[in-house]
Amino acid sequence: MIETTLCFPLRDGGDDGDDVLLIEKRRGLGEGWYNGPGGKLESGETPRECAVRETREEVGLEVRDLEKAGELTFLLDGEEHTRCHVYRTRSVTGEPSASAEAAPEWVPVEDVPYDRMWDDDHLWLPGVLEGATVVGEFRFEGGEPLDEAEFVAHDLEWDVPLGNES
Repeated sequence: MIETTLCFPLRDGGDDGDDVLLIEKRRGLGEGWYNGPGGKLESGETPRECAVRETREEVGLEVRDLEKAGELTFLLDGEEHTRCHVYRTRSVTGEPSASAEAAPEWVPVEDVPYDRMWDDDHLWLPGVLEGATVVGEFRFEGGEPLDEAEFVAHDLEWDVPLGNES
């Protein structure tokens, strides 16, 4: 099983509410789709350390005070494929810049492009962006790669205490 992270930096967007930093993936799994910065854990790295590192590498932002917002498990053909640790933060330093992996963009929370994201994102991300916590399991079928498999079912549990230890 692959362990990954996603980080959703938020900022005050003025009268229109909050903005969230999204990236358009330029390569790899989910290329061309939008999501938060994130990636695979390295050996000996905690999920929190990974989220901070990946956000810095992908978009050049320093993030602190990450709040654990979700634990998502993705099954492919009945087998655990990926576990994703989801974080959000309002402690952001710097301006986002593009990298070989990601084109960053501040987007009003009400304008998140769910039609250009993973099939499951519209089920859990709105709640995370509103401050809720979630534990979810998402089932895909059709074999590798995951981004070409069919999304078939899900289970979500909201407002689960996740703590901030990882």
